[in-house]
Amino acid sequence: MTDQKTGTGQRDRPARVPRRITADYLQRAALHYLERYSVPAEQLRRVLARKIAMSCRHHGEDPALHADALDAVIARCVATGLVDDRRFAEGRAATLRRKGQSSRAVAARLAAKGVSRELVSELAVAEAGAEKAAALVAARRRRLGPWRDAAQRGNYRQKDLATLARLGFDFATARAVVDGEAEDKT
Repeated sequence: MTDQKTGTGQRDRPARVPRRITADYLQRAALHYLERYSVPAEQLRRVLARKIAMSCRHHGEDPALHADALDAVIARCVATGLVDDRRFAEGRAATLRRKGQSSRAVAARLAAKGVSRELVSELAVAEAGAEKAAALVAARRRRLGPWRDAAQRGNYRQKDLATLARLGFDFATARAVVDGEAEDKT
């Protein structure tokens, strides 16, 4: 049976009622989420806070009543090692670097996930030499500079520099990549 307004095949069924929040429910929800995703503590806090807000909105409770339970669940997950901000940040930064992300883009992504600024700056210092390698990956993926057709390379130099600048690479790194030679043009 299709819905007349939307044309979808969904039947008119009542919306699912969110469960009442208990400490056990929050712990199970956290474990279920952590089975699927590796996240920093702040991201887990956001996910569980959304669950609390939805349940409290439906049942007419105050979300502040569950703040202590939320803090206890987060602390328990951190203490047992299920949530480790450093491990998450190192793994995510390495993945983004392999994809050709600049250190600025990596820092922004990690900050959006709730990783502390101190940890992000620590990782940036540790990966100081990886910037040119990431720029080379980005240029190869987008066919910029040395990976562009040799006849067109000079005509697109400024455009290639601008592309790398928009990706967060500094001018010196972008110029070195665009004006350099490709290690392997495969």
